[in-house]
Amino acid sequence: MVREQPDIPAAPDGRFGLSLAGTFGGARRLLPIALFTVPFGIAFGVAASEQGLSPVQSIVMSALVFSGAAQFAALDFWREPVAFVSLGLLMLALNGRHVIMGAALFPWLRQLPLRRRVFVLGFLSDANFADSQPAFRNGGRDAGLLLGGGMALWTAWVTGTAIGALGGHALTDLDALGLDVVMVCFFAAVTAPQLFVRSNVAPVLVAAGTAVLTLGWLPAGWNTLFGALAGGITALVTDAR
Repeated sequence: MVREQPDIPAAPDGRFGLSLAGTFGGARRLLPIALFTVPFGIAFGVAASEQGLSPVQSIVMSALVFSGAAQFAALDFWREPVAFVSLGLLMLALNGRHVIMGAALFPWLRQLPLRRRVFVLGFLSDANFADSQPAFRNGGRDAGLLLGGGMALWTAWVTGTAIGALGGHALTDLDALGLDVVMVCFFAAVTAPQLFVRSNVAPVLVAAGTAVLTLGWLPAGWNTLFGALAGGITALVTDAR
């Protein structure tokens, strides 16, 4: 099982809270991963420029949306006339997992005032969720862990986008560097210890099986969403017993 790290500060009164020290601690924890997101941001900046977006538009999109998969997918719809309905459905499919992540974090974040809760969740991503949720389960009591990690990732993503949008024409082929392997390895390293928890085995198997079996029947990305929903339902059923 994942053990609580010594650099996860708890709120002074022992309750779940949000502190500046915790935010800096969360940023330090995910800084190595954040640095690896810069090339992906550069790739988006270059792709956005090729689709006709100005550097300002590309940077503002990354700052406000902060979702690599959704932003890359949106570029395919960035032509006149814009298919807003199709674009909205695609964004829902790609970002539907955030509903599940938010629900998983609810037992802790509900203790924060609404404004702080919304601000923290504005920086929610796969990486800082995977880092903070197990820590909260093991005694972490500072939402700064989630916020700081998200801010580090957001800064790296926006910085990479700016580099790509402003000077991407001078860069070489990014695919040759094999950067697509980095995030896969990170999530494999984070989730692997959870497989040793007996209650997690069934949901993981159901989610993986559903995603694989529906791969040829559903559009790209939808199989992952259905797998996540199937795994979440399995977890609810097994926990209720």
